[in-house]
Amino acid sequence: MVAKTRDLTLIPVMLCFFAMGFVDLVGIASNYVKEDLQLTDSVANIFPSLVFFWFLIFSVPTGMLMNKLGRKNTVMLSLIVTILSLLIPLFGENFTTMLIAFSLLGIGNALMQTSLNPLVATVMDSGRSQDNHLASTLTFGQFIKAIASFLAPYLAMWGATHVIPTFGFDWRVLFGIYFLVGILATVMLGVTPIQEDVNPLTGPQKSVTEQLTDCFKLLGTPIVLLTFFGIICHVGIDVGTNTTAPKILMERLGISLNDAAFATSLYFIFRTIGCLSGSFILRILPNRTFFIISVLMMALSMCGLFFGREAWILYTAIALVGFGNSNIFSICFAQALTSMPEKQNEVSGLMIMGLFGGTIFPLLMGFASDAIGQAGAVIVMAIGVVYLFTYIKQVN
Repeated sequence: MVAKTRDLTLIPVMLCFFAMGFVDLVGIASNYVKEDLQLTDSVANIFPSLVFFWFLIFSVPTGMLMNKLGRKNTVMLSLIVTILSLLIPLFGENFTTMLIAFSLLGIGNALMQTSLNPLVATVMDSGRSQDNHLASTLTFGQFIKAIASFLAPYLAMWGATHVIPTFGFDWRVLFGIYFLVGILATVMLGVTPIQEDVNPLTGPQKSVTEQLTDCFKLLGTPIVLLTFFGIICHVGIDVGTNTTAPKILMERLGISLNDAAFATSLYFIFRTIGCLSGSFILRILPNRTFFIISVLMMALSMCGLFFGREAWILYTAIALVGFGNSNIFSICFAQALTSMPEKQNEVSGLMIMGLFGGTIFPLLMGFASDAIGQAGAVIVMAIGVVYLFTYIKQVN
């Protein structure tokens, strides 16, 4: 009976993972904004960088906020901010409007990613699960998230070519569809009872500054610090591929943006396949073994993206990085959460702050591609893959 109740509770939680995937629309959206507003690569890459900049600012405070509001209420707040971010672009497309929309999307996603992953641990008995079981469930959540991610380019392409122009949405119909799904996720989670452990405060309460200091001190723990950098590299490669794959196809194959947008979908299709298969594989294989296989696939993909000049090589490389990168986050995140079960909220905030890599990598990739072409962007991503090789010995 307990397992059945837990499974039912996971349904709205998994729909929230779908809403978490809305952030990945920034890849294809930034390409359409670049084309509509005639921007350079370095300027257009401000949009994905801006989205992930807010993880640096809001992730750790969100970990503290969870201690007051609870994990479920914090997820609810994140959904409200996300819904607002999706509503704004429907009223117009200019540089300032898109900056505001992507900023709110980043803030909402920072709140969501910090609180939703620990909420899964709550539903599954707050960290008493084994590493593999928690990693497997988080990976299944990433599978649901990836569905939203790979649908985004298709919805944008459909909107760009089929939506009646008088509606004024064009590719931005993508925002309207995800806006409606966001409302559904908010309602479903709101009516779902989730029992959270309450730890009443005793003695003098610490100031906000003291709480922040204690939280950042956790980075002095080697596994927390190394995992933090691992997540920076994971998300940098993720956002980098999401944003750069269409540009590589356009540069190497001479095709249009609408045709090249399939590259983003291909990446997320294989990331989705990787998440789904990983949710089962991680129950069988040790985390370290699967992590090694994943990083090797990513290394092969970097070679293909750097040297490839034919369509089949580039598509294969995009598929490899999609599958290889699909389980890195879940394995790293579970490793960090289970290493300090009494500090899960704070550790979660630090780990999600690592998604700031989604700001660092696109900016560097934009400058590198403006200088030497898209091969420069691939070199930046390859540095992240090299670090993940060094992280292997930390995985249990």
